[in-house]
Amino acid sequence: MNKFTKRILTFAIILVVVSMAFYPKLKSLRNEESAGSNARAESKDVAGTLTKTVSQTGPAVGAATPVEVMVIKANILNEKILTTGTIIPNEEVDVRSEIAGRVTGIYFREGDYVQQGAVLLRINDADLQAQLQKLNYNKKLAEDNEARQKRLLEKEAISRQEYEISQTNLNSIMADIENLKAQIAKTVLRAPFNGTIGLRYISNGSYISPTSRIATLTNTNPAKLDFSIPAKYASVVRKGSRIQFIVEGSDDPHTGTVYAVEPKVDPNTRTMLLRAVSPNPNQMLVPGAFARIELVLNARSNAIVVPTEAVVPEVTGQKVFVVRNHKVESVAVEIGTRTDRNVEIRKGLQQGDSLITSGIQMVKPGSEVAIKNIL
Repeated sequence: MNKFTKRILTFAIILVVVSMAFYPKLKSLRNEESAGSNARAESKDVAGTLTKTVSQTGPAVGAATPVEVMVIKANILNEKILTTGTIIPNEEVDVRSEIAGRVTGIYFREGDYVQQGAVLLRINDADLQAQLQKLNYNKKLAEDNEARQKRLLEKEAISRQEYEISQTNLNSIMADIENLKAQIAKTVLRAPFNGTIGLRYISNGSYISPTSRIATLTNTNPAKLDFSIPAKYASVVRKGSRIQFIVEGSDDPHTGTVYAVEPKVDPNTRTMLLRAVSPNPNQMLVPGAFARIELVLNARSNAIVVPTEAVVPEVTGQKVFVVRNHKVESVAVEIGTRTDRNVEIRKGLQQGDSLITSGIQMVKPGSEVAIKNIL
């Protein structure tokens, strides 16, 4: 073995020994680096998860909820019934003849306003007038005969029975005359009251009978209203109760007064029928029109009225939310009269309370709120 070969062998042995001495430390260092890399990756994942969670949950916990509140004040509350009814005329009648005959004259025009007693129509009465003339002749003869019989009776030339027969004959003729005059009067049709005459259904020369419809006479001032209310209000509504109403096709309000109440409840509908009267000088209330009616039962001046949406129903009743010291409190309430938009609070609230009217779904007792508007 030469000198160069010995040197290489010695160097290789030294290198092996050094490697065996430092191998454990190199392995430990490599494991520490690997662990640090994994920790950094896990930290990055956790940070990402937290960031995602925060972005999904929205604003930070404890932020005040924006709400609108209403300061409770006393109001005038009219307890009323909402119902519907129908306009009817003050008076209305179908003009018909009491006797049959031929029409000889029509003295009205369709749509005219006529006064009570005005002649509307005449029927041929020639035969009745002839009968009346004959009875008048018989009456004159009977009167002369009764006068003669009376003088004879005074002289005791005839019996009282004979005189009474002549007197009865005269009275019978006079009764026939009165009956015939009544028949003649029926040939003239007169307006029974002031009103407007409607459409005509006969012509001059027509033969009519008591069943023939001639026209309709209607009086609409004042107008009347028929409407019904639930039976539970039967003990409250009286004659003189005031109503307000509007008719279909107009927003102008009208007033009226109840003047008649049906004394019984309809067993089929469990309602009571009422009738009211309303001035109608301009003929704005047309019979047959539909009316929306408010019947005021009573009025209270110190009522607490809140919006319907501010009341939250519960199993045991109703509650509202109020703001006190910028925090929410739940208050149990007792409600009274309801309308289409508001509800009366009879117990639970006082004047000056701050009632939450919007954002109710976002609040809970004890939470803080930020008032954005005060009504």
